[in-house]
Amino acid sequence: MDKSANRFLSLDVFRGMTICFMIIVNTPGSGATAFPPLEHAAWFGFTPTDLVFPSFLFAVGNAMSFSMKKLADMSTGSVLFRIFKRAAIIFLLGYLMYWFPFVKHNASGWSISPISHTRIFGVLQRIALCYLFASLIIYFISSKTAVIVISILLLVGYWLLLLVFGDHAAPYGMLTNAGTYLDKFVLSDGHFYHGEGVAFEPEGILGTLPAIVNVICGYYAGKFIQEKGKGYETISKLMLYGCLFIFIALCWNMTFPIAKKIWTSPFVLLTVGIDLVIISALIYIIEVLKWNKGNWTAFFTTVGKNPLPIYIFSELFIGILGWFYIGKTNFPDWTNKAFFQVIAPGAIGSLLFAICYMLVCWLFGKILDKNKIYLRV
Repeated sequence: MDKSANRFLSLDVFRGMTICFMIIVNTPGSGATAFPPLEHAAWFGFTPTDLVFPSFLFAVGNAMSFSMKKLADMSTGSVLFRIFKRAAIIFLLGYLMYWFPFVKHNASGWSISPISHTRIFGVLQRIALCYLFASLIIYFISSKTAVIVISILLLVGYWLLLLVFGDHAAPYGMLTNAGTYLDKFVLSDGHFYHGEGVAFEPEGILGTLPAIVNVICGYYAGKFIQEKGKGYETISKLMLYGCLFIFIALCWNMTFPIAKKIWTSPFVLLTVGIDLVIISALIYIIEVLKWNKGNWTAFFTTVGKNPLPIYIFSELFIGILGWFYIGKTNFPDWTNKAFFQVIAPGAIGSLLFAICYMLVCWLFGKILDKNKIYLRV
């Protein structure tokens, strides 16, 4: 395997692990409450599940450290077209995924699902926006120091915006923070996420600002690895920076709480810190120690090579399965009730369903990989 391929191996494994864990936490089996680490923090605080989304943003930035090299010989117009095109496609895919299946059935028959009740923002939409702005910042600002200053301004500026424009009594509340106020000013409640029981958008407009930093940090981590190689010095520095970021996040948490659902600035630093530690550990295990007995990395690279189509498949296929009923119970719930909750009642059965569904999605990725189909935008 050539040197370039080795560099991509750790990234693909990291990305594959992120997607696999994302599928597991997104599709728990019904009939029981999942284990607490497999659920998001109710509001303030942090669980392993909260690490999934920012890790994907970090991986996007890491991949950018390779792809941005290809832009060096292109004209500015061509670069901008490429960046905006990719961001627009990812954003549109996210929107269409929420609109799917585009029709609904009621007493009067079939009709088109109204756009007025379709969620505008979401996971892929935030990825698109963060990729867009991080790419523009890195492309037009060659000074690393200037980019670091911009990142600090994004984190501190977001904190100040919440304090100044949010409810002074509860600036970090679900319905009283400045981000929710902005989202409600721009969009109607029908375009919001309603999983919290109220109209609230966890991937809203204002919260995108600090999330851009997750991508920027991923970019510079990837660039640092390329420039310094994969020796002990690189691993130790990544680990050191990771621990430093975690320490700053925990200190900042005393005044600005860690909260994934409004993507607070210490949440950014905490997740970037953990990602740096994980990346350094993967480089050490895969590249230095060469621990790949049984080729275990192939399982994750199968997913890491095609993260976008596998993620979309995981979200759509579970919904399609829900269209089919056995008696009065949809197929996923029936499967849980008749099988998983019988052999392993409670949270274990819920986890087994999630793992089995993740393996179904992995099989989809394996089919793509076997046929050399890699869907990128």
